[in-house]
Amino acid sequence: MMECKMNPHRGCCGMFVKTFKWTPVLLISAIIVWSYYAYVVHLCILSVQGDAVRYILLALYHVIFFLFLWSYWRTVWTSPGKVPTRYRLTYEQLEKLENSETDSEQRHILEQLVIEKDLHVSMRTIQGSVRYCDRCTVIKPDRAHHCSVCGSCVLKMDHHCPWVNNCVAFNNYKFFILFLFYGFFYCVYVALSSFKYFLEFWATTFDAPGESKFHILFLFFVSAMFSLSLCSLLCYHIHLVINNRTTLEAFRAPVFRRGPDKNGFSLGRSLNLQEVFGDDWKVVMFPVFSSLGDGLSYPERLPDVEMGLKDNDRWDGEDLEVDEMMPMLQHNDTPHEVATTIHTESESDEEDLMIPGLAASHTADLMMLPGGLPSSQTVDTLIQQTHQHHNQNNGQNSVFS
Repeated sequence: MMECKMNPHRGCCGMFVKTFKWTPVLLISAIIVWSYYAYVVHLCILSVQGDAVRYILLALYHVIFFLFLWSYWRTVWTSPGKVPTRYRLTYEQLEKLENSETDSEQRHILEQLVIEKDLHVSMRTIQGSVRYCDRCTVIKPDRAHHCSVCGSCVLKMDHHCPWVNNCVAFNNYKFFILFLFYGFFYCVYVALSSFKYFLEFWATTFDAPGESKFHILFLFFVSAMFSLSLCSLLCYHIHLVINNRTTLEAFRAPVFRRGPDKNGFSLGRSLNLQEVFGDDWKVVMFPVFSSLGDGLSYPERLPDVEMGLKDNDRWDGEDLEVDEMMPMLQHNDTPHEVATTIHTESESDEEDLMIPGLAASHTADLMMLPGGLPSSQTVDTLIQQTHQHHNQNNGQNSVFS
């Protein structure tokens, strides 16, 4: 009993909980098996008149049934995606973090760990800190969350679904969408094809055994009921996919360095659909993994300047070199060298104050450089020196005039 209070995922209590969580899956499986028996045996074989109609109904039914069952079991048995070990803190790093006395010190340690481990994380907590899970002792990748039911952090977690006894997340989100789609299609097909015999049952013109009548009656009611619930759920998740949000992000917008942004990962409808279903149209409608990315980093609607990532660097952030991902680590170029490498695109006849090789009017552009950033104090010093040099030139020109 004490063990159950301490950790519900271990020991005898953990085994009981894990076994009990399979109850909804067994219930759904039982309903699927019964629907197959009722439709194939009592409707098609015992009730449908005419071989041609029977064969057509059975052929279409088995195609839809196979895709529905395939999608469902892929959702159930596919691992949602675990956080890699390189995101986990070592014992020394964890001890250093736990011994921090203030929140600001803890935030500083986490930022340093992100740089040391070369992790691309753009999301932050509402306080502006790197997201960290104290239960899993890992730095959370973008869009990852801790699932209290599974007891671990999951990549791009959408929600935990008891009907599949699994987290719906990065690895199986496409399978879940297809499960809803083919489940809805399956229920509609069964309801429509049994509707004629359902009406004949109430008109007392139904020439079939009494047992078949009740199977077809319940088959119509169950398929119609499930089609309504699946339709609403499918429409909601299509809305989420089009806007590139998860269920958790729909309730609470993701937070970045610039602040909360509910559309932070939205790239447009076409690219949002590609991120989940992939860009290979041949496997889009099959429960085969084709989602883009690695589940750790995602392209953003607005580029993360501090990370040095551009908006067209899509799904390949983890493959970038250190100097591209972490420009704050660059120390090779001096401010003067950075300044002299910049060329202005427009040439005007107006006289500008010049930092060596750079117009003063483009000082703001210098401050936005993705790599080798000079400090604001250095830039102010350069501007003051330029002003003095400019005034000396004006004084010399007035003497000679």
